[in-house]
Amino acid sequence: MATDVVYDGARALEQADAVPYDVVVLDRDIPVVHGDRVCRELTRDGGETRVIMLTAASEIYDRVAGLELGADDYLCKPFAFEELIARVRALARREPSRPAVVVRHDLTIDRARLRVSRGSSLIVLTHKEFGVLEYLASADGAVVSAEELLDHVWDRNADPFTNTVAVTIARLRKKLGEPPLITTVVGAGYQL
Repeated sequence: MATDVVYDGARALEQADAVPYDVVVLDRDIPVVHGDRVCRELTRDGGETRVIMLTAASEIYDRVAGLELGADDYLCKPFAFEELIARVRALARREPSRPAVVVRHDLTIDRARLRVSRGSSLIVLTHKEFGVLEYLASADGAVVSAEELLDHVWDRNADPFTNTVAVTIARLRKKLGEPPLITTVVGAGYQL
């Protein structure tokens, strides 16, 4: 998982405007802009971002109120980190626009098992390579910029001037073999 961390509600809303997150773990009692308002903003108009409210308020009316604000899940403190990770994964799997298996040309990407095959050959990828390939496949033929790949596959601490995306694309092309499936659109990005 690529993660970003912010420490107040105003910054959370700014980040959410810049990056379409799959899942947001949201502390209900964050400063500047309260978590309740952040949750309403993230989920208004049927947004695709899933929200897990994380809070010390554990009474039933607190949990109901959090869910009615639009949160998809509600986890009370203290909690086991393993449970939080499991809930994040469960919410990420529920995204309706993302089928478990994506097929493009003779390439099969199994998101649930983190496996890729081309024809009958299994292709072993690193997590970042898998993330880049999955994101390109999700774009359904649209051009994806290097910056967009950095935002979705790496965390926000990734250097925007790095050649990491180009290097990862080169390794992917080599592993995927011939004929090439990933094309470079000069000045715009990459396309599967």
